[in-house]
Amino acid sequence: MNSFAGKRALITGASSGLGVEFADLLAAQKVNLVLAARRQEPMEKLASDLRHKYGVDVLVEAIDLASHGAPGRLKSSLDARSVVIDILVNNAGYGLHGDFRETPIERTVNMIQLNITALTELTHLFGRDMATRRSGHILLVASLLAFQAVPGDAAYAATKAYVLALGEALHDEFRPHGVVVTSLCPGHTATGFDAAAGATVSPLLRVLTMNPRPVAASGIRALLQGKAMVLPGLPNKMAAFSNRLTPRAMQRATMKRIMGP
Repeated sequence: MNSFAGKRALITGASSGLGVEFADLLAAQKVNLVLAARRQEPMEKLASDLRHKYGVDVLVEAIDLASHGAPGRLKSSLDARSVVIDILVNNAGYGLHGDFRETPIERTVNMIQLNITALTELTHLFGRDMATRRSGHILLVASLLAFQAVPGDAAYAATKAYVLALGEALHDEFRPHGVVVTSLCPGHTATGFDAAAGATVSPLLRVLTMNPRPVAASGIRALLQGKAMVLPGLPNKMAAFSNRLTPRAMQRATMKRIMGP
């Protein structure tokens, strides 16, 4: 497969950051879209731009996927309109930076609900349909932080470790049923993530920062190629590989220095 032309993709977290890049890249391949996120206004603007630019059909679903039962409501809404999803881009998620003890537990639980529970529910709901049709593609957005424990980003890194482990296992489970599951593991990306997470960017991390466009493009390319996992950028590949060779205590110390206070 060289292109997803003519398919329908559901992109979560589609109001900003990587979600916008996924939408534009897929629309350029003549993929019809469903955009889902909390903020309706930026999605409506994006949808209008993509319709005019690429001539694709774009639906907008304003929904808080972290709320209880939201993935099921989204699936039911699309089913009621006979909208079939061929590609699921599970991109919605956010981070929390800081001392675990000092972070209000409600915020941590909400992040886990979105990064883990909603992602798992969406993958299950849409993945079952894809497997029944024996055709489909699912992209899970994990992180380079999934490869080791990260002091200062403890719960966030743990959620992404879950996403990567889930994605790699499901790659093998779904493959016999004609469904590709790919995990995208970006390193630090210029998306506004840091401001939302309450994190400052260390000088070293600034040097390693990638633009969101090539990160999103690498995910879509890997999905088309049927890969289990992709790490965009050579420094990120080297960082992940180095974890195989270094003690876990050293990994934690290194990540603490890179991620900053």
